[in-house]
Amino acid sequence: MIRFPSRLALCLMAGLIGQAAHAAGPAATVNGTAIPATRADVMFNEQRAQGAPDNQQLRDAVREELIRREVLAQEAVKKGLDKKGDVQAQMDLARQAVLLRAYVQDYVKTNPVTDADLKKEYDSVKSKMGAKEYKPRHVLVETEDEAKAIIAKLKAGEKFDALAKQSKDPGSKDNGGDLGWSNPGMFVKPFSDAMVKLEKGKHTEVPVKSDFGYHVIQLDDVRDLKAPDFEEVKPQLEQRLQQQKIEKHIMDLRAKAKVQ
Repeated sequence: MIRFPSRLALCLMAGLIGQAAHAAGPAATVNGTAIPATRADVMFNEQRAQGAPDNQQLRDAVREELIRREVLAQEAVKKGLDKKGDVQAQMDLARQAVLLRAYVQDYVKTNPVTDADLKKEYDSVKSKMGAKEYKPRHVLVETEDEAKAIIAKLKAGEKFDALAKQSKDPGSKDNGGDLGWSNPGMFVKPFSDAMVKLEKGKHTEVPVKSDFGYHVIQLDDVRDLKAPDFEEVKPQLEQRLQQQKIEKHIMDLRAKAKVQ
């Protein structure tokens, strides 16, 4: 059995618009209404994209599915469902969705991300990563005096894990303040500046102030960081840059639009 997606999902499939090899004449005629061959082409190509074999059985299944849809659509029109406001609105939205998908596909095709753009982005990300990776833990408190008290307790031999339970950071307080392996660019500057100066196994001797409060930081470990190769991350970079271009284009169009 071939499982067919909704017509809207079918139309929104990337790359299917305009790829059909048009057959001669309609795909079928139901009660005098011709089903365009282009509709069969789109559905057939969608099934092929999902791995279905290119054979007569698939073509027959596509034709039968289109006939059934046409029969149901005609019955819906007989009942006047196409005149209902909510149904018309849904059809309008479906048509609009197909148009905007086609527009975005065309924009991507005519405004591709260049290799130069990708290399520039790669170099930028790589420079922010730095040459080392750090494994810190911290306690975040409201006041400087609280932070000083924690430092005093650490010097007296209390365990960092236990003191971390009073941290304001809900994401690490129950894990001994552990922040996992990270590069300095992931933290606010006061935090990262203090962290990279620490020796392995040491903690800050004075509170570190940031917009979040006061931190006491301990560096558990540090290791050399090897950035992934350009070719390895190229697909992700291309996707991200293309999405940024699309978003910028949409915002530019929105800014020019006359909205009342």
